[in-house]
Amino acid sequence: MDIIFLREVRADTIIGVYEWERTAPQTVEIDLEIGLPNERPCHSDNIDDTIHYGEVVERLRKELAEQHFLLLEALAEHIAQMIRQDFGAPWVKVAVTKLGILPEVKKVGILIERGYRPH
Repeated sequence: MDIIFLREVRADTIIGVYEWERTAPQTVEIDLEIGLPNERPCHSDNIDDTIHYGEVVERLRKELAEQHFLLLEALAEHIAQMIRQDFGAPWVKVAVTKLGILPEVKKVGILIERGYRPH
């Protein structure tokens, strides 16, 4: 399987279970691995045959600006479903990280995989 990856994508969203977390947007960091449905773009060299990662990032930032979540798990699931349904990816791995939310902890986050990844 061919995989597009995006590392350390930053986006602002309102997220958290505590009231103080929900008073202003927080910056989250997102890592994505997106399985391509086929090998066509490797042979065609045509952007229309692949998942356009620029459009993924643009859509991701728009979704996070509009949607609010309590849990990182729910946010990661929302991202995974959006990529699979709207971009046609058969498999996706999503990591969502909060930065500096706990004292003396640089990052906390969740990593999920959804879909089928042939080996």
